[in-house]
Amino acid sequence: MSLDVDALIGPDGWITWEALLARIDRKTVSDWVAAGRLLRVQPGVYTVPSAALDRRVRLEAIAGATGGLISHRSALALWELVPWVDGPVHVTVDFARSGRGSAGVLLHRSRDLTDVARRVDGLPVTSVERAVVDAWGVPGGAGRDELRAAAISGVRRRLCGPRDILREVGRRPCLPGRAELSSLVGLLSDGCQSELEIWGCLQVLRAPAMPPFVQQRRVTVAGEVFVLDAAYDDVLLAVEMDGAAWHGSREQRERDIRRDALLATIGWQTLRFGWTRMRSAPDACRRDILAAYLARQRLMTPERVR
Repeated sequence: MSLDVDALIGPDGWITWEALLARIDRKTVSDWVAAGRLLRVQPGVYTVPSAALDRRVRLEAIAGATGGLISHRSALALWELVPWVDGPVHVTVDFARSGRGSAGVLLHRSRDLTDVARRVDGLPVTSVERAVVDAWGVPGGAGRDELRAAAISGVRRRLCGPRDILREVGRRPCLPGRAELSSLVGLLSDGCQSELEIWGCLQVLRAPAMPPFVQQRRVTVAGEVFVLDAAYDDVLLAVEMDGAAWHGSREQRERDIRRDALLATIGWQTLRFGWTRMRSAPDACRRDILAAYLARQRLMTPERVR
């Protein structure tokens, strides 16, 4: 009787060596592999050819065979915070297990996995905050700019919070680049939600002689809630930092115009700075903000003007 390989493998698309031997003999396995009816995708893990190129099946097989969590840059890709690239899959296993990997798999060992275990599309992965910190210490092909963007996006999308990342940083006193990541987390805690806001905060808004401001200020107008990038409450002056990707469309520009007009009805003036101008002319941006601030200050305290 001819056995159905697909039925034997089952709906997951992969099977372990031990499970195979519980159903068929070693010679049959060898014959199927030799004939190309069965593929060995990892040591002790087999799949049918039609499923071998399916990334999800491969990841599930790797996680199932190792008993670990997809981690580092691989986890960030599953969280859709970095793009997928060709290269080894990172997996973190319990510290008691062997750290020896295999072709296409990089194994990492950790003592504290229970509280960072999550699932994405049914696959076991590390939490966003753990994946960010792990990848920061062992980039595995990811540059710091890409990892910074992943941390910023993770916080903005509420997949993790700055405190979560900071807690993971605290577990890694010898983390390479620890000070840089801690500084980034501090800016995220302050309310920065993009690289432009971080640049603007450090190079423009917090420069010497600039007045104090608050970030992510919530303002309600006619039942609508708007969040200001930076706000000078004492003079009702808002500063918005517009990235080209988000504010470049006609629809978004129209929404910005409407938003600024509504804020003006309750006394707020809005200054907008794009990526190019803020990065290329921070001094001019500071002068514009300071001039507007002082003018608003004079308007709102007329008793000082004689």
